[in-house]
Amino acid sequence: MSFNLFDIASSGVRASSELLQTTSKNITNVNTVGYVRERTEHMTMIDNQVGRGETYRLLNEFAQKQLNRDTSNKTFFDQFVTEAGRVDSLFSQESNSLSTSVNSFFNNIQESLNQPSSSVARSLVMTDAQSLIEQMDRLSGIVIDQQSVVNEQLEIFSDEANNLIQNISTLNNKIAAVDGTSQESGSSSLYNERDKAIRDLSALIDIETLDGPNGSKQIYMGTGEALVMENGTFNLFSLTGDPDPNFKELKLDVQGGKAVPLEVDPSKLKGKIGGLLAFRDDILVPAQNQIGQMGLALADTFNQQNHLGMDADGNLGGDIFNIPEVQAFAYQANTGNGSMTATVEAGKGNELPASDFIVKYSGTNEVEIYPIDNKGEMIKDANGNNLFTTASVDPTTGKVNSQNNTGLDLFGLELTLDMSSTPNIDDQFMVKLNSQASTSLELATNRPEDIALASPIRTANDINNTGAASISAGTVSDVSNFTDTPSLQLSTDSLTLTKSAENPDMFTLTDGVNTSAPFTIDSSGKNIIQQAETAGVLGAITTLTAEEVGFDFNIEGTPAVGDSFTIEANADGFDDNRNGQLLADIQYSNIVRQNVVGNASNNHKTLNQSYTGLVSDIGVVTHQAQTSGAAFTALAEQSEAWYESLSGVNLDEEAANLLRFQQSYAASAQVLSTARAIFDTLLNAAR
Repeated sequence: MSFNLFDIASSGVRASSELLQTTSKNITNVNTVGYVRERTEHMTMIDNQVGRGETYRLLNEFAQKQLNRDTSNKTFFDQFVTEAGRVDSLFSQESNSLSTSVNSFFNNIQESLNQPSSSVARSLVMTDAQSLIEQMDRLSGIVIDQQSVVNEQLEIFSDEANNLIQNISTLNNKIAAVDGTSQESGSSSLYNERDKAIRDLSALIDIETLDGPNGSKQIYMGTGEALVMENGTFNLFSLTGDPDPNFKELKLDVQGGKAVPLEVDPSKLKGKIGGLLAFRDDILVPAQNQIGQMGLALADTFNQQNHLGMDADGNLGGDIFNIPEVQAFAYQANTGNGSMTATVEAGKGNELPASDFIVKYSGTNEVEIYPIDNKGEMIKDANGNNLFTTASVDPTTGKVNSQNNTGLDLFGLELTLDMSSTPNIDDQFMVKLNSQASTSLELATNRPEDIALASPIRTANDINNTGAASISAGTVSDVSNFTDTPSLQLSTDSLTLTKSAENPDMFTLTDGVNTSAPFTIDSSGKNIIQQAETAGVLGAITTLTAEEVGFDFNIEGTPAVGDSFTIEANADGFDDNRNGQLLADIQYSNIVRQNVVGNASNNHKTLNQSYTGLVSDIGVVTHQAQTSGAAFTALAEQSEAWYESLSGVNLDEEAANLLRFQQSYAASAQVLSTARAIFDTLLNAAR
């Protein structure tokens, strides 16, 4: 009997000791990150012996996978909101408002209209023009700084992800070495370390796990790409910029170390890396492009209208802003050595969308121009096909513009290929005109006198007119055939329209030397030069077409027979502000193209509307991310609580177990003591 008691007591002491050790381990690791609570269980007593206990981790893999997924979503929005909130705050500040600078610039133009001969008023316009450029540069600088932050963090996060991937692969090998052996139960720290590495990786990217052989875990991205595979093999992340070295793209080193792009939507990538990429694509890229687009549209429109006026020196107006020319980025896969530059074609700034472009050299002296979205994907048309324009290249100058591609939508671009080293067929270039121009706009002049407030033409009713008609102020559409002084390039610098005496509906045009045949003016009285060309009589006084003449006028009211109206060069028109009024009207003109698809007038907005839309879009996207982030934070907290309730250490429960196992140990020890006393008594009795 004493032998049975001794065996039972010894087995009980050992079992209680194992239970106490497991409980002590749980309590000791209560604050250890990634520790999974353990439990020791024993088989039913056989032959007076309790079986050796088996210790295992209390892990619910479903709860663990759910926690990893929710962690990826939470960190995605945490990262996005942190970055976007900073930009939203900066763009919302009054001191950074582009609208304030735009309004101040045009307000001073309005002031100059009241006193066009005032050099002070003109100087204020130039000062505000410089301030407007500096404000655009400041806003662009905010975006560029954030892009640098994104690149730096992408480097850090990708290195961190690579270290975790390698660590998981190493731990897989160690776990496989003990799987199924007597050392497996004592290697729980390896499993805990691997699970923690997997969760840390899920905070960087969205991942899925699969059970592999010998206790290993295979790791895949949520989009399907393999990161950790069987037999210890793994893939790592790398960052490269192709074709723009400053625009980092995430790649995965596969196929024997050859880097291939990850064709993934950042919204599916999740984690901190996905949040950074989404912030860049949804906030930074459109902001930079729209700032540049507004600057180019304003600069080009203002320059073109200034060309149609006369400056304070009595000369035709010139450029007020310098339109930059940027170098296109060549793709690394190009087989040729060709290069390309891009700028806004003069007079086409309102056709430029807030987009980057891929230009493909598709054939001899032919290119295809593809607008791309914020993520670098080609934009589709209504039928789901890639939207593009096929354009001809001037074989002599290498230029692609509307002059050699009449009627095509070239998106306001003027491209120039270096014809000394033309690209090979299918070579591609990326044009980032908007984003590069946002920090490179400059004033073309600092002279207040160069603002062309006056019109190069003036009109007058003859003082002897007896009718009730009058001539309009006239409009100027093209000064390419004027001389700089200016001169109308007719036989004389004036043109007279006279109501013909031969017929009540007939008029004649004369430049003082040549006189047209009588022609009829319709009841609208508009665009007299155009009507003269339509009637076939304009050629009597000039070899130019109505478009080339470059000006036109209207007759309003009913003239009497013999009434005449004169239009002439505006010599010494220093106090004239008619072109200045047209410059001021640019503030309320729809000059900023909104969408790539469609170039109609209803696809344009004013400068202030565009900037307001930009600030509003940033705010809306940020607010939506904050709302979604709050929801996923709640889900992550819920998943964390659920996971911890299953796998975390509960001190109350462990304290109760400790007390219970202490009592069990003490009881077994007491039985052991009793068995020893009985055994000693039996021995003494036999002596």
